[in-house]
Amino acid sequence: MTDLTWNPLLHEQLTWHWTYQLRDRLDGLTDAEYLWEPVPDCWSLRPRADGGTLTIDLAFPHPDPPPFTTVAWRLAHVIVGVLAMRNASHFGRAPTDYDSFPYSSTAAGALTQLDEEYATWTAGVEALGEDGLARACGPAEGAFADVPMATLVLHINREVIHHLAEVCLLRDLYRHTPRTD
Repeated sequence: MTDLTWNPLLHEQLTWHWTYQLRDRLDGLTDAEYLWEPVPDCWSLRPRADGGTLTIDLAFPHPDPPPFTTVAWRLAHVIVGVLAMRNASHFGRAPTDYDSFPYSSTAAGALTQLDEEYATWTAGVEALGEDGLARACGPAEGAFADVPMATLVLHINREVIHHLAEVCLLRDLYRHTPRTD
């Protein structure tokens, strides 16, 4: 029997989806798609009250039922809540959160942010090695504090795959929705 090494398997789980199912489908994302609100009362990114930087529509706990979210919101969630905050907790990124992150007002800017956070995450996971995957996540992860990093990596992989697949579906819906403008 061969010794199983988990690090390459966890890394490949996300990079395969990123390379063959997700990232190419985001190329060409327009600003109109990025901010499109297909139904009333969507959660999205909006200018702050001072008219300057953007903020994300958010409430804790989430309303029931939760509002429909735009491509911009879903990308912001992956960029900030899924990747950047974890990169800050584990891989040396400057601290950030939903309130302080400099959200992009353009689709191209958001994709650049996504690529940067994805690169930091995947390099960090790869650098963990088997010992790093076995250690506890620590207090920065709240409910994940006492579980192995491998558990958090699996969770983040699922989140990225899930939410970016939603973005791809919204792009399909945008393309097939008649517009009156």
